[in-house]
Amino acid sequence: MRIAILFLAASLAGAQTTNTIQASGNATRNVKPDMAQLTIGVVTDATTAQAAADQNAALADAVIKALTAVLGTSGSIETAYYSISPRYGNQPNTSQTVIGYTVSNTVQVTTTNVALVGKLIDAGNAAGANTVSGPNFGLQNPDPEVQLALAAASKQALAHAAAIASGLGAKTGAVVSAQEASAITPFLVGAAGGGGAATPIQTGTVSVSATSP
Repeated sequence: MRIAILFLAASLAGAQTTNTIQASGNATRNVKPDMAQLTIGVVTDATTAQAAADQNAALADAVIKALTAVLGTSGSIETAYYSISPRYGNQPNTSQTVIGYTVSNTVQVTTTNVALVGKLIDAGNAAGANTVSGPNFGLQNPDPEVQLALAAASKQALAHAAAIASGLGAKTGAVVSAQEASAITPFLVGAAGGGGAATPIQTGTVSVSATSP
C-alpha cells in the first residue's frame, strides 16, 4: 500500500512582504498485512453452451465448498466474474464457425487470516479450480498507519522548511497551507498452485508511505 499525502508551506518571519516556503516530507512504515484477497476460478469447454455450463457448475460448486471448509469464519467468498462465450475454429474457412463454448466462473476470496492463503489455493486446485490470481495483501484498517506516516512526513516537511529558511537567513512562521492526496497500491505476491506439495506463500509486509504529491 502506498499513500501519497503531504504538501506544506510555511511563511518567512520578519519579511517586509508575505513570503512562503514550500517544503515536502516523506515517511514510510512497513507493517504486516492482516488481510489477503485472491481470485480462484473454473474454466470449462464443451461442444454446447449447456454442457459447458453444467460441467462448470459442478466443478465450481465443489471448489466453493472446499474453499468454505478452509476459510471458516475468517473471510468471505463472492462471485467476481461469470461468462459464456463461443469458440471459433482456427483452421481455414472455419474462423466464423462455432466449434464449442467456454464457461468461466471466478470467485473472489477475502480472508483475515493470511496464514490460510496457501491452503485456500491448494484446496481450490484439488477441487477442480484451474485459474488462480493473487494473492493481494493489505490492511483491513490502514488509517492508524496512515496517520503515523503522515505525522512523520509532516515533521520532516517542517524540518526541511526550517533548513531552507535558515539558509536564507530567515525563520519560518506558521504553516499557511497543507494538502493531502492519497493513492493505495497493494502488495502483490504471485501464487503458484497444483502438484502434491503445499503452495508456499510469503506475506512480507505492507508499505504505508506519506510523501508530497
